[in-house]
Amino acid sequence: MQDSSLLSPLVVGIDVGGTKTHLRAVAGADLVADRVRASTGWRPHDPVAAADWLATLIADALPTGARPGAVAVGGHACETPRQCAWIMYALQLHLDAPVLVVGDAELLVPAAGLEKGVGLVAGTGSVAVGRLPDGSPLQVGGWGAVLGDEGGAAGLVREAVRAVWAAHDRGETPDALAEGLTTAFEVAEVPALGAALESAEDVSADWGSRAPVVFAAAEAGSALARSVIAEGGRSLAGLVRRLAVRGAAVDDVVVAGGTILSQPALYDAFVTALADSVPGARPTRLTVPPVQGATALAHSLL
Repeated sequence: MQDSSLLSPLVVGIDVGGTKTHLRAVAGADLVADRVRASTGWRPHDPVAAADWLATLIADALPTGARPGAVAVGGHACETPRQCAWIMYALQLHLDAPVLVVGDAELLVPAAGLEKGVGLVAGTGSVAVGRLPDGSPLQVGGWGAVLGDEGGAAGLVREAVRAVWAAHDRGETPDALAEGLTTAFEVAEVPALGAALESAEDVSADWGSRAPVVFAAAEAGSALARSVIAEGGRSLAGLVRRLAVRGAAVDDVVVAGGTILSQPALYDAFVTALADSVPGARPTRLTVPPVQGATALAHSLL
């Protein structure tokens, strides 16, 4: 059901990120609501709690009495189609309207105005999503800082620590990367970095917040830092390659995420590696908010 005072269908798109959530509601060309809030309380592995959280978010954002004609959600850590479907079914109990719930990376391609392609995110973590020829979603990467997230901020820091450890074991003098990491983690020497990483309360956030050290060290001339960044770019291109091997359309690759979009060295390393591993793939920086992809998906439900 939707607000009868609106001349066009009211659609709601929601981008639930790891840190912040962006809701946008539109009716035709009219912007009805545009809200950004913290993602505190988002629990994607509890479908009922996630649906309650989303329903409250929608009710708080829309004008009194307004009801959406369609809702699309891109959810952080909504990792499988089954998990997203459970949240979708639970949210539909709150709304008399069609609902779609997907992983947040799936918002990138429609946000860029494309019908098919790859969405690649390299922020704190990293993940790539695409679609198989039958339309079913396919995700690669996104396994968290301990096991994966290569090319994301936390993964880069993990690999940077490994690189300076190896250099220490070879008897090399600490370079700008080693000095930057020991300062950032407030330890006296390279061997103490392991305990510093293991003591992190929030691994992804704590490790990822030190990523600027890697790029600063590269600018200062650290060969180790440059090799870590280059490998991060190759790893991100490898995600696209995995999608291609499995049959997903990879002609267009829409790139988003605070780390890769704010660090030209990583973006350039990715583009170079992509040209080698997936010739013909066209990388594009996302220049609009991902929530725009959510509203586009909501429109498709009408």
